[in-house]
Amino acid sequence: MKKSVQKVGMEQLRSCHGQGTSAEELQDSQISEVVIKKAQAGDLPRILEIYAYARKFMKRTGNPNQWKENAPQKEVLEADIRAGQLYVVRQENRMTGVFALVIGKDPTYAQIEQGAWISESEYGTLHRVAGDGTVHGLFRRIVLFSEEKIGHLRIDTHADNHIMQHLILKNGFEQCGIIHIADGSERIAYEKVVSVAS
Repeated sequence: MKKSVQKVGMEQLRSCHGQGTSAEELQDSQISEVVIKKAQAGDLPRILEIYAYARKFMKRTGNPNQWKENAPQKEVLEADIRAGQLYVVRQENRMTGVFALVIGKDPTYAQIEQGAWISESEYGTLHRVAGDGTVHGLFRRIVLFSEEKIGHLRIDTHADNHIMQHLILKNGFEQCGIIHIADGSERIAYEKVVSVAS
């Protein structure tokens, strides 16, 4: 069983499943060690601050509709914490990011349009990814951590979230099609298969 705390260091960043390491990535790997661990109830005030920053950033960069006011809701985050699927990213003992890694079938992914999934094996879905803007390469660290948990990942994002679309593709995901979330709105769906359970 994987430990709930994982350090993402230079060697993981360099190896990255056999991919070459750019000068940017080397610089990224030299930043102080980052620790990712499961969120606790006491982390909620800081988590809510990070999401508030992320909502403002989205609005400022042309994506005002993905997360409306107070999204993701506190009740959703509390449920994530109880389920052990919400994680926080810390650097130099300061929380700088948060995300959910949900392993198992996501009901919003049951139907996909304008494309198809790569694999129907067990997968983990990245949800509610956010940072406070202070750590370069945050999403890369989240993906590396998640791949250690499960080698088949899915993620989706809003059509207006061009920054996230770029980051998702940059980190090895493939665009697979369009899915609809619970409120009926569209999201672009992506998938990355590093390994699948036998």
